[in-house]
Amino acid sequence: MNKFMKVAIEEAREGIKQNHGGPFGAVVVKNGKVVGRGHNHVVANNDPTCHGEIDAIRNACKNLSTFDLSGAEIYTTGEPCPMCLGAILWANISKIYYGCSIQENDMIGFRDEVFYKNLSISTEKMKDKIVQVDHKECLKLFEDYMKITNKTMY
Repeated sequence: MNKFMKVAIEEAREGIKQNHGGPFGAVVVKNGKVVGRGHNHVVANNDPTCHGEIDAIRNACKNLSTFDLSGAEIYTTGEPCPMCLGAILWANISKIYYGCSIQENDMIGFRDEVFYKNLSISTEKMKDKIVQVDHKECLKLFEDYMKITNKTMY
């Protein structure tokens, strides 16, 4: 398993355990080191924008004292929604590695695919920047999440 995706999965599991939101964790990596980490805090913060990727970007920017994450990469358990994709691009992150697809996000009750269908942007047009990794492990995370009976969905 990719060591950075492992950290993203751990972040997601921590968020699930704390009932912060869905199974989405992310880490920002620069020069081979984790410089930011985060997970979904939508429920905990009553903030629909506090997805795992946004949380990790905010943490990386704070840790590096910059808003420009040029040269950084992000590892995230779920393929970024349009909002997160926009934030990743605005932060100048050079590469996105994701575990589960938009369709799999939909499978567990999240509505990302609906937003993609209504927007003109597409991950298909960005294949040079977006790479799926550790699908099996991230799918296991999603399957574990589906087994939780008292989870809060967003």
